[in-house]
Amino acid sequence: MEVTDENLATLANYLQQTLNPDPNIRRPAEKFLESVEINQNYAILLLHLIDKESADLTIRIAAAITFKNYIKRNWPVEEFGQDRIHAADRETIKTLIVSLMLKSPESIQRQFSDAVSIIGKTDFPERWPGLISEMVEKFATGDFHVINGILRTAHSLFKRYRYEFKSQKLWEEIKHVLENFAKPLTDLFVATIDLTAKHADNPQALKIIYNSLVLICKVFYSLNYQDLPEFFEDNMPIWMPNLLNLLQVKVPCLETNDDDDKPGVMEELRTEVCECAALYALKYEEEFSPYAPGFVTAVWNVLLSTSTQPKYDGLVSNALTFLAKVAEKNSYKSLFEDPATLSSICEKVVIPNMEFRESDMELFEDNPEEYVRRDIEGSDVDTRRRAACDLVRTLAVHYEQKIMATFGQYVEVMLKKYEDSGRTAWRGKDTALFLVTSLASRGSTQAAGVTRASPLVDLAQFAQAHVLPELDKPDVNDVPVLKADALKYIMTFRSLLPNDLLVTAFPLLVRHINGRGVVCTYGACAVEKVIAGGMVPRQVIEPHAPALLAALFNALGNAADPTEHNEYVMKAILRTLSCLRESALSYLGEALPKLASLLAVVTKNPCKPHFNHYLFETLSLSVSLVVKANPEAIAAFEDALFPIFQEVLQNDVQEFMPYVFQMLSLLLELRGERGAGGDGEAYGALLPCLVAPPLWERAANVRPLVRLLCAFIATRENLVRTSGKLPAMLGVFQKLIASKTNDHEGFYLVQTMLYKFGTTDMQQYTKQIMTLLFQRLSSSKTTKYVRGLIAFLGFFAAHFGADPLVDVIDSIQANMFAMYVERVLIPDLQKVSGALERKAAAVGCVKLLCDSAQFVRGPLAHLWPGLLQALISLFELPVDETSLPDDHFVEVDDAPGYQAQYAQLACARANSADPLASIEDPKKYLVENLSLLSQSNPGLLPPRIAAMDEPHRNALQMYLAGSSVQIC
Repeated sequence: MEVTDENLATLANYLQQTLNPDPNIRRPAEKFLESVEINQNYAILLLHLIDKESADLTIRIAAAITFKNYIKRNWPVEEFGQDRIHAADRETIKTLIVSLMLKSPESIQRQFSDAVSIIGKTDFPERWPGLISEMVEKFATGDFHVINGILRTAHSLFKRYRYEFKSQKLWEEIKHVLENFAKPLTDLFVATIDLTAKHADNPQALKIIYNSLVLICKVFYSLNYQDLPEFFEDNMPIWMPNLLNLLQVKVPCLETNDDDDKPGVMEELRTEVCECAALYALKYEEEFSPYAPGFVTAVWNVLLSTSTQPKYDGLVSNALTFLAKVAEKNSYKSLFEDPATLSSICEKVVIPNMEFRESDMELFEDNPEEYVRRDIEGSDVDTRRRAACDLVRTLAVHYEQKIMATFGQYVEVMLKKYEDSGRTAWRGKDTALFLVTSLASRGSTQAAGVTRASPLVDLAQFAQAHVLPELDKPDVNDVPVLKADALKYIMTFRSLLPNDLLVTAFPLLVRHINGRGVVCTYGACAVEKVIAGGMVPRQVIEPHAPALLAALFNALGNAADPTEHNEYVMKAILRTLSCLRESALSYLGEALPKLASLLAVVTKNPCKPHFNHYLFETLSLSVSLVVKANPEAIAAFEDALFPIFQEVLQNDVQEFMPYVFQMLSLLLELRGERGAGGDGEAYGALLPCLVAPPLWERAANVRPLVRLLCAFIATRENLVRTSGKLPAMLGVFQKLIASKTNDHEGFYLVQTMLYKFGTTDMQQYTKQIMTLLFQRLSSSKTTKYVRGLIAFLGFFAAHFGADPLVDVIDSIQANMFAMYVERVLIPDLQKVSGALERKAAAVGCVKLLCDSAQFVRGPLAHLWPGLLQALISLFELPVDETSLPDDHFVEVDDAPGYQAQYAQLACARANSADPLASIEDPKKYLVENLSLLSQSNPGLLPPRIAAMDEPHRNALQMYLAGSSVQIC
């Protein structure tokens, strides 16, 4: 693919078509570009088109986005994966990209910046050592379009230092960056600040300069996040006073107007400065302490001078976070100990930033889903209300008595005002409830809510006086914010409130599910939480079940409208049915058609993953409950669900395919277990599709597909035989066993095949199976694989005999089984984990020791003491958690583009059948078989046992004595 005008024009034409809203034009163009992207010079052609100033800017931007996505899909090459980018193209891209980025318009520059970051993640610094020096050189241009491009790229490249785990590789990379970038960044910082004075009368220039300072602060934060670099520690006298000045400086021409919705450059800069100061206050307390008082004063002034408009939320949130970090540290205690200071913090900072604003009310009424997400799920981490809450919690931990006395007065005043003035003063009670929650909480978990609270707050008394009365009012939609607060209080402190209070509150919670918007969601969520935690027993729930389920299904609203699909309501339905179990059967007749119609709707537009997951869980649970009570009902489920499943599979709805495979497995297993009416022949038509290679290319499909194949094997044994699909299933096994990610699924599949079909059908394939297993062992010996192999071969020996196992493995290569025992089985047996796997491994070893002629008196007899010793270690010692050398891998299947995620359906989980159920205790099984071996071969075992180490001999003697067995 040469870089010619003709090819550039063709590429531009296809890119133009990808922007067409008509899918009949857009999709073929996208497919064509995907098909040619493996050609050499494809990426270079894109770069030339992006650089072509005469081309339409829309096409250039489309080319830049296509280039970035191409890099994202193809630049990283996984182990054993194909490199889809030619080596020459890789070098050319790295040579061109920085200079191209810097001369491009900002909309293109941002795409290039992301691409540099993606390339840098794999190549920098080892395979791209000149990147930093090339970037630093551009600082000298004085062109802030270029400088900001470099800073934006640096931020994109270095921001991963904020969240990556510490490692030697990461330290080496950061060291390289600091050596080459820290001083130029500091010099640029000082020079840029000098320019603010020189251009004080030029608003346009100042905006660009201050934007540079915002980016410099972001890069500074990333470079300081992992540890305090020596260079920045030495240059704190440069950085800290200047950062403090930037927090205080006033630039009237850059301040935003009150009617502006978005924060201006100065608000962004102060936000970044507060974040940097908070980092230093938290992590580098000693070094930062000389500067802390100045920053506390400046941040305090920022908070007092900033209005409640939403555009300042990020700034106020970071400023409050800074105060919270400072308040945590003992060395700053003097700044907060004065009761007057605490009173001022409460009155002037905390309460104003906790108050319910008009913007909160707009969100509450117009977008309840987002409001709930922020409030319940904690996605409000950047809001001023959450930051004020965190500050209160920090102060309450360190200055508990003073804080409770000071803040308690304000709470009493606000609650008294509400009682006196009624609903007109509801905002005060809202703030009081939020403040009490913040003051009382000391520790919490997702499952149980708050688990530790301040002893100075009587949670039950407060609930009786101020929470239950709010829920007891007849109109569930009257002053809805307070209703939501009261429901949230019950939800938050559910683990610490007395049971009788929760039992009293339960029908009130149920009633509020009939409320609107946020009130309905909080009611459903509160019900779900108290049921999940077992705080309200089943016998209390059962009398309320009709009202509860009616309210929940009614709250689902219009099934045809995805905006009304409430994940908290669906989760509460699932939790309620799960608690009621058989008691729910009388309600399911009415509920199931609604659930099926919901599924048909979401199939067309799967936009709410949590809702969809709980819907599939609820359907799976309902199927299990109903079929358990009435096996004949399975046909009705199949009639209702199969058309929907067919639509999912035909339309390739990726998000739902793993769920459909799991539900099909459940239906198949239930039909098989229950002997239900009808023959379910619809399943037969499905089998050939399940072994089609494209289905297995998606990582999310692998586990549920293996489960479904195993369900077919277990319940449709003859169908699998007559379909001629055994070889295709073995092809699936071959693909799985070659993958470090999915090898355990390969073991599960082939073990199920052998267990069900036995040697009759599988004899012709056994050698091929073993050959594949040992090829993988020699090419990639990971701990997970070794565990799986030992357990599988143990299973094989237990079911088909020890000598047949030895013979088939030695038929691949002479003496291979001896090598396996010496190099894998004996040294790594103790690594096997999982009850069924350890049992299979142990029973397999017993079979080798006691049933194999080759071990008893044949060429493998010299391995007998070592194998018994390893088996006793398996019984007596914990699992060996050490890893093997091949474990250092991160394997991602070579599947570019969007990938749906696999999510296990708990209500459709397969029963873990034990293929060795007839053997209860492997230790006892060992003793019984040693006794038989000793009787049939007198004098054989004593010298072999004597060859073992003393601790192992002693353990064996205990086993023998426990069963009154003598070895002769």
